[in-house]
Formats: sequence, structure tokens, C-alpha cells
Amino acid sequence: MKAWLAALLVAPLLLDPIPGPGENTTQEKEQTGNTVGWRGKHTSIRVSGDVGGSGDGYRIPQPCWYEPGPTPEEMLRQRGEGRDAANRARIDEESHQAFIQQFKDKLGQDGRWWLPALNEADPNGVACWTDLEQFIFVPTGTTPPAGLTIEQLAQIARAALTVPEPAVKLNPDAKSYVNLPTWVWLEGVGEPRRTVTAELPGVMSVTLVATLENIEIDPGTTGERAEVTESGCGAAGRPYTKGGEFSCGVRYLRSSIDQPREKYTLTVTTVWPVDIQAQGGVVPFQFDPVELETTRDVPVGEIQSNVTPPSGQNGG
Repeated sequence: MKAWLAALLVAPLLLDPIPGPGENTTQEKEQTGNTVGWRGKHTSIRVSGDVGGSGDGYRIPQPCWYEPGPTPEEMLRQRGEGRDAANRARIDEESHQAFIQQFKDKLGQDGRWWLPALNEADPNGVACWTDLEQFIFVPTGTTPPAGLTIEQLAQIARAALTVPEPAVKLNPDAKSYVNLPTWVWLEGVGEPRRTVTAELPGVMSVTLVATLENIEIDPGTTGERAEVTESGCGAAGRPYTKGGEFSCGVRYLRSSIDQPREKYTLTVTTVWPVDIQAQGGVVPFQFDPVELETTRDVPVGEIQSNVTPPSGQNGG
């Protein structure tokens, strides 16, 4: 499987312009964020978008596929010329002629040769890819079995989508107390809108837009030990204000003294619904929201009160 276009794409950076199909080149870029959900190989797909943050582990259902590649004339030139072709001819001229005849037979026909590609970040990608043919000829206007579709392009964008990892802020900060409201909010969210575009140049394009909608608070214990208030949380919680109304956070009802490490583990989940904007086709489904969890330890104590008995009742 030589002389393919080999482009290593790591979302969500936009690569330099990719050479024509089938040219023997390799491009590679590294993501500056923390996770890589998509890394394509032997592909013309470009992935671009917001950089940084984390993905939620989404995996592309089908980690390999065919993509439209060279025209009949381009394919014959690529496979019939150059060092590889000369080596094949030197070893076995008859076999070499039989090999390139299949490309000559398609000259003048309306269609393209489609080549296999894969998501290299998926542990099943290589095994899937090796089960595909080295190349197949496909008439114009048709898509072969396992050929790239607009749905699959959307899934590639979804695997590349990352969202910020904010910090959980509390008030009280270092330690809370039984029955005392603990305010919860997030810092470091930045722009509450993230986009990723996956494009097969000149063929189709999909853009995903994830927008931070709300947060969900898990106090790290049961309802008998904690009450959660989320009515005023909005997209990123509610920072503490002196004299303000408590509407986003937790009121712990029991001390954490009997918990592992004598602390509760509070979890805040950011919820990012995903909107799909497609060119070149209709995507007949919606993705689940991106949900990213951030945890914070919360030690909870009891306020001790000293009671002084009335005069004459000191037990003396």
C-alpha cells in the first residue's frame, strides 16, 4: 500500500494545505490540549477548531473507511511511474504490467479510486483498516460500502471536540461546617462556546458547536447527609457574595469525620449540548452533550458551642 496520501492529523489544529490525493507525503502536528480523540492516517480530512481542554472519551463507531482519491489518470501515473513502479518492473515485468492494467482499464471512466483511511487513535483502527481493500474504483455520485459519509465525518469532529477544565471554587473554601451553605462556582471556563470542524476538502464539511448550558453538583454522599441547591447555578455556578441569596451549592447535614480521609468528594459536571452544522449532507441524529467532571475535596466539621449553666446550676 504505497504512494498514498498519508496525513497525520491531531485535532483540533488546522494543518497546512494537503497535497493532491495519492502523493507520497506525511504531515504531523501535535495538539496542545490534554487529550487526543482523533488522529487520522492515510486521510485527506482536515480537523480544525478550538485548542485546549479535555474530551469526554467519545469513540468513533467505525474507526476506518474509504475516502475518494485519485482520478483514473492520476492513479495510473502514481502507480505506473516512479521508483516503486521501476522496482516492481525490475523484479517481475509481467506481474508489474498486470498490476497497472487495472488502472489503464479505468481511463476515461467517470469516477475515482477510493483509498482506505483510519482513526489511528482508536485501538481497533489498524485492524479495521487492514480488512479494507488497497483501493477500489467508484463511479461518480456513489458511495461504496464503508465509504466516508457525512455522519462519519460528524463523528470524527465529535471525537476531536474538547472543552475547558475549570477549577471548582467554594465558599467556605478550606473547610465547611454542618448546616452551613457551601457556595459552588467555576473559574477558568473562558469562552463558553467550543467549535470543531471536520472537512473533506471540496466534498463535505461538518462543524460542531458545544455551548456550556449548566452544571450538575454531586456532593459525594447521600441525600440524608447533604442537600444540593442548583436553582441559581446557571452555566457556571454562582460566586459567593456577602449577604447574597444562597442558590447554588451544598448544605452538608453530617460531618465528614467518618468518611475516607475525613472528607467528602464533591463533583461538578459541566454540561455542553452539541449542535451540528453540516454542508454536503444532512446529519439525521444528535450527539449527547459533552460532560466533563471536576472534583474537589470538602472537609465538613461540626460547630461546637460552649454552654454556661445558669448561676447556682454549675453542679458544685
